[in-house]
Amino acid sequence: MSIRHGLLALLERGPRYGSQLRTEFESRTGSTWPLNVGQVYTTLSRLERDGMVVQDGEDEAGHALYAITDSGRAELRSWFENPVDRTSPARDELSIKLAMAVGAPGVDIRDVIQSQRRHTVKAMQDYTRLKAQAITAVERGGAQERDDVAWLLVLEQLIFQTEAEARWLDHCEARLIRLSAVAAAAGAEAPGPRQGPGPGQAQGPGSAGGAAEAAAGPVPRTGTAPATGSARRR
Repeated sequence: MSIRHGLLALLERGPRYGSQLRTEFESRTGSTWPLNVGQVYTTLSRLERDGMVVQDGEDEAGHALYAITDSGRAELRSWFENPVDRTSPARDELSIKLAMAVGAPGVDIRDVIQSQRRHTVKAMQDYTRLKAQAITAVERGGAQERDDVAWLLVLEQLIFQTEAEARWLDHCEARLIRLSAVAAAAGAEAPGPRQGPGPGQAQGPGSAGGAAEAAAGPVPRTGTAPATGSARRR
């Protein structure tokens, strides 16, 4: 998420002060990504350093106002015109958790998947309910219609994201089941008696741990960002 560009987009509508920018940012995104005033002023200081905003006096209450410069407008236009870079995807906690759970002692990765799936489905239901409310607000129109439309688009992205995450979790579980079956079959076909691993010995490919370790390679490395279910409309 680019707070930097989000603030520039709001400033293009006219000079704003820090708390006002925070309120408008959260209103536009339905508080999905809440900001604190410190983040806003830190970002404004960096934008001012880079020549993209300037201080533009004060309002009647004495708040320092910031205005976008021509360089800021050029940066904003470039942001709108160019696609979001996916060559270096952000770290995804769920992907990392499943990758580390594979073959971890005392961890049943299927339990991890099932627990996450329940959370994801609940988040999807919450987002769908909020979407219905947002559609009603958009159809009703009014002074906040721009923010309602923006919030609807954010909600729909979150719904698509959680749907994709649920499908990926189903895929991971099915993949592990297939790999476990293949490892078990390979162990059953091996000639001669098989003995379980002794203390300190590595698990064989036919064991539960070995099957999990065999799954480490195919586990996808780029899952979707986990939904929080905490988005709320203010």
